Amino acid sequence: MNITLNNPYAKEQLKAQVTLMQVIDPELGVNIIDLGLVYAVNFSSTAVIHIDMTFSTSHCPLGDAIKQGVMHALTSAFPDHKININIVWDPEWNYDMISEAGKQQLGLD
Repeated sequence: MNITLNNPYAKEQLKAQVTLMQVIDPELGVNIIDLGLVYAVNFSSTAVIHIDMTFSTSHCPLGDAIKQGVMHALTSAFPDHKININIVWDPEWNYDMISEAGKQQLGLD
């Protein structure tokens, strides 16, 4: 997830990113930002937050729990916004998407 500082919603995107770091993948024990599961967070002028994210596999048994965690975290942080979560499979998630902090937590470095 990249935040462009000249974006008029950069402050909100940063807040959303920090908020989503509280959402932990229950199977791996690492937050979804460091796992690279969140591809984009975009804010609209109509108070809608659009999330493009994925799961580590299309058959993720805890996908619904992760999605509910995202919804709960963002609703708490942005109570006046509608949350739109879009699960995408392109690009396909892989281990290269995990941040250095995530790799350390998983013991992969």
